[in-house]
Amino acid sequence: MATDRAESGAGESGSGPRREVFLISDGTGETALAAVQAAATQFQDDFRIRTFGDIRHESQVRRILERARETGALVVFTLVHEPLARVLQDLAKSLGVATVDLLGPLIRVMATTFHMTPQHRPGVLHAFGDDYFQRIEAVEFAVRHDDGANLHTLFEADLVLTGVSRTSKTPLSMYLAQRGFKTGNVPLVPGMDPPRELREVAPQKVFGLVVDAATLLGIRRARLRQLGAPPYRTYADADQVSQELRQARRLFRQSGWKTVDITGKAVEENASRILELYQDRAGA
Repeated sequence: MATDRAESGAGESGSGPRREVFLISDGTGETALAAVQAAATQFQDDFRIRTFGDIRHESQVRRILERARETGALVVFTLVHEPLARVLQDLAKSLGVATVDLLGPLIRVMATTFHMTPQHRPGVLHAFGDDYFQRIEAVEFAVRHDDGANLHTLFEADLVLTGVSRTSKTPLSMYLAQRGFKTGNVPLVPGMDPPRELREVAPQKVFGLVVDAATLLGIRRARLRQLGAPPYRTYADADQVSQELRQARRLFRQSGWKTVDITGKAVEENASRILELYQDRAGA
């Protein structure tokens, strides 16, 4: 059954014509959504993104394209079934709807380059194969090992993140787990030595997170405001924050852990950097 999931930009209520992008997929549409969201960051204007998933029939394609014509939407699609993809392109041309085929050209070039025949099976990416269960296991591990919990099994992690408070350890752990990496995270607490279990993890698995002191100070003060606590406690004192970061950097150097500066970067960017460092060290 087709799903129609709307996702809107932050400034949709602003002036000017609405810019819509329709995503058509024979799976969940997550691949197309990620690509369109990445492209949209290059523009100052906002886009309204609508996802139509599990599309398998010409009648479904026709209804969506007719709606796209009415709204002037751009259609981005990830249909691995070639006959249906051709139907979509032909119908779109006849209706005057602009389209982008995200997967078709890439699949064809890969098939030609490596002399292989693609399966053209819809929904393969999200099938319940080994990769799926690996991701589930990784997410469960990340939940159990969040914020220093269950240190006695931390050694089982593929990756371990550590850093002072409010350095995005939990969001990064969960994102990496979604990528299939069992990830734990351990906070560094002022005045306390790092847990023994953290020091016993293989150094190539551990990554120390740091952030610009002014940025961290702002994050902590905002957190205190959310909690209704006084904004200038030691936790959000400028000198204390700078000292914590200096001590963290010193610990990372002494322990042989790679340092990742997360300042001004999205979770996806920081995760990519961690995986790049991890794979470089694993291949060394």
